[in-house]
Amino acid sequence: MTAGPERIERFDELVRRARTLAGGRRRGLLGVAGAPGAGKTTLAHALVRALAAAPPAGLAADWVAHVPMDGFHLADVELDRLGRRDRKGAPDTFDASGYAEFLRRLRHTPGAGDPPVYAPAFDREIEQPVAGSVPVHPACRLVVSEGNYLLVDAPRWRAVRAEFDEVWFHETDEALRLERLVARHVRFGKNPERARAWVEATDEPNARLVAAGRARADLVVACADFPA
Repeated sequence: MTAGPERIERFDELVRRARTLAGGRRRGLLGVAGAPGAGKTTLAHALVRALAAAPPAGLAADWVAHVPMDGFHLADVELDRLGRRDRKGAPDTFDASGYAEFLRRLRHTPGAGDPPVYAPAFDREIEQPVAGSVPVHPACRLVVSEGNYLLVDAPRWRAVRAEFDEVWFHETDEALRLERLVARHVRFGKNPERARAWVEATDEPNARLVAAGRARADLVVACADFPA
């Protein structure tokens, strides 16, 4: 029987492991995957804060950067053209090829005088990607990127996975995850009934697809002690 991925339940151990990914000649790339509402973004922010607070010798806080996958959502105008607006958030509503190419670009550590590389972000107030929002400075040696589909076994997403040094799968209590999802949709404009319907019809099929990639992770994160 093949053993599953290693499981870590302590945040300080995750911080130590993340630091080891930045020891090579190129930038380290760490991915955090998980189902919608699992807390990937909270974990990524906590990791980056902890790593920025204790940079390696000779580096400053900008030695680590957070670049979320959500910036590679297709804009609504393109989703309308493709007829996919009602499935926004599904794997084929992202520019996975553009994301893989961007990660490839980040791999090449620039010289000290080079300009930052800018990543897009996803603005949840307007529910749209916004270009040029996240700077990755030349001093950066580790990029943390989180997203639902980093471990999906499909060609465009396998190309994304190939760019990461490690991808961790973040799992959490299912009842809590669903509660967070509904609350998120309500916070950004849906009424509770519509929010629950969207979770059932859109988020949960995506969550099942994400869960199928768990065995391909380098590590399963099952800790709840990280700072929000």
